[in-house]
Amino acid sequence: MKGIQERLAAVNWESSGTSLHEKGFALINQLLTGNECEQLIQSYHQPELYRKTITMERYRFGLGEYKYFKYPLPNLIQSIRETVYPQLAIIANEWMKVLSIDKKFPDKFSELQSLCHLNNQQYPTVLILKYGKGGHNTLHQDLYGDIFFPMQVVLFLNEPGEEYEGGEFVLTQQIPRAQSKVIVLKPRKGDMLIFTTNFRPMKGSKGYYRVNMKHGVSEVHGGQRHTLGIIFHDALS
Repeated sequence: MKGIQERLAAVNWESSGTSLHEKGFALINQLLTGNECEQLIQSYHQPELYRKTITMERYRFGLGEYKYFKYPLPNLIQSIRETVYPQLAIIANEWMKVLSIDKKFPDKFSELQSLCHLNNQQYPTVLILKYGKGGHNTLHQDLYGDIFFPMQVVLFLNEPGEEYEGGEFVLTQQIPRAQSKVIVLKPRKGDMLIFTTNFRPMKGSKGYYRVNMKHGVSEVHGGQRHTLGIIFHDALS
């Protein structure tokens, strides 16, 4: 099996970019091996890897639990974060241009991280989430501070229909002066989903306009569902 960087290099990023432009998300199938998924699930029980644990119902975020990794990140996660970011920075800068937003994201992940740290956003936002029966995640956006990158990644670590039931990934798209659109996805074990953190451009008859988006998880009906969330900007706390 090829290493994670070779697998990411083999991704059709042009096709993924087209999907992000047209839909606000892109699905990359079978990026992680079954063994890598299992290792990440097992790492949930290694407290030395994490800086913070969040019980979701305490904050009315839903029902479930997630843990934020601390630096240094495990090699697999760090490699994904560093390798995927430059591909997405190209798309993000196109979005800023067509929406006439005076912002340009740096080409390299290390430069984005430096920008975050200059703005006192110094804590890693990579997290692993666990849901059991009844678990769900309310619609939200992962911003964490003034500096935020407009796309993020989630990797699915369990097989739907075998290891859990329900628990679909949900995106909502709020079009100005119209009803919201709901997108429901059920990626398989090892898949990577790239999606919009906050907003994306949509082309209309008079040019591009901004469409706000949120994401969440529908109720899990049985089993356990684990995912790895990779957010590129760091947090204030």
